[in-house]
Amino acid sequence: MKVIEKPSLVDSKIYIVADKLWKVALFGPDNFQAAVISHYVKTKNKKLKKSAIGFAKELLTGYGEEDEVSNVVAEQALQYLIKFNVDIPFPTPAKPKFKFIDLFAGIGGFRLAMQNLGGECVFSSEWDKEAQKTYYANFGEIPFGDITKEETKKWIPKEFDVLCAGFPCQAFSIAGKRGGFNDTRGTLFYDVAEIIKRHKPKAVFLENVKGLASHDKGRTLATILNVLREDLKYYVPEPEIVNAKYFGVPQNRERIFIVAFRKDMGVDKFKYPEQKKVTAAVEDILEKKIVNTKYYMSTQYFKTLVEHKARHESKGNGFGYEILNKEGVANAIVVGGMGRERNLVIDKRLKDFTPTTKIKGVVNREGVRRLTPRECARLQGFPDWYKVEGVVSDASAYKQFGNSVAVPAIQATAELVIEKIQKHLK
Repeated sequence: MKVIEKPSLVDSKIYIVADKLWKVALFGPDNFQAAVISHYVKTKNKKLKKSAIGFAKELLTGYGEEDEVSNVVAEQALQYLIKFNVDIPFPTPAKPKFKFIDLFAGIGGFRLAMQNLGGECVFSSEWDKEAQKTYYANFGEIPFGDITKEETKKWIPKEFDVLCAGFPCQAFSIAGKRGGFNDTRGTLFYDVAEIIKRHKPKAVFLENVKGLASHDKGRTLATILNVLREDLKYYVPEPEIVNAKYFGVPQNRERIFIVAFRKDMGVDKFKYPEQKKVTAAVEDILEKKIVNTKYYMSTQYFKTLVEHKARHESKGNGFGYEILNKEGVANAIVVGGMGRERNLVIDKRLKDFTPTTKIKGVVNREGVRRLTPRECARLQGFPDWYKVEGVVSDASAYKQFGNSVAVPAIQATAELVIEKIQKHLK
């Protein structure tokens, strides 16, 4: 968010609002005030104005000699933020074609896809503080926090067209044979279903890990479909496992997609996008310049990886590191464990082997290195002007991209969803 120098008392107060907004959002225990303010600044939603002014007053009170900041100064501060909220990579389309909400938003993979199709995000929610930083840097908006709380749900606009959610996979306590709305209580899907029930969006787009299909012997997915179809009265075609590698990114990433349409939309058929051909390779996402030595393995750590793989191979297991064929596709990028070591590359351009981080041993001379966060971003279909460097640590970036959706696969599916409800959009 762009701010200017403070030539006057009012501008000084306004500057402080912007500064405090950032600090409260990213370093405070609760980002609630900042979420309201940033959503108002971003959407200019009149329903948020009164609360945004109130929170701005709270942030400003005590500055200078005044005991309390007036509504006028607080509103000027918000108008200032609106005026200068332009220095973001992914602004809302000038003439939005539809409205959507972004639940379990992560770093905005769903949002990128939907905005590319002309959508306006009118509400976002993500509890992870580091992901909030990345989201804010790219969209100029701080997501609301815990979506299970009523104080969060109440800020969702009454009307919007599409609900997007990449919710976690959790088991249900199923009382009946098929499982219904009440059986999902205590899980995050329950909160998604509750929001659908309250707001009745025209369409729903859910994403989850491939394992959801077989989770709890298939009962978890069966319950989700039953809730959507029987309890919420949506048309839900059979879900599909969609692989990102067929949509222009060189990553073997399979995820289950579930779409649903409100019955009055008149949709009775839906075909997921065809998965025909792999058109990209690992070499397409690799850095053109020599990368920092911190991404290269130390000799000692690489030796440990080799020994670990050999032990598993002797037992007939396929576990261990993997060096990618640059003409092929990468394994799915995942969080934790051996995730990054499953996507190593050989890059022998490095000439200066001086370590830039504390490592045991020396930098290996075989050219074995991890993918950089930017390369992981490309594997998920994020454009190069998506901000990550300097926003969060590499460790956080790896986690965020590992948890993200593959943007091109989401966009290809979302485009077909929007086509189905097009005539019902205002």
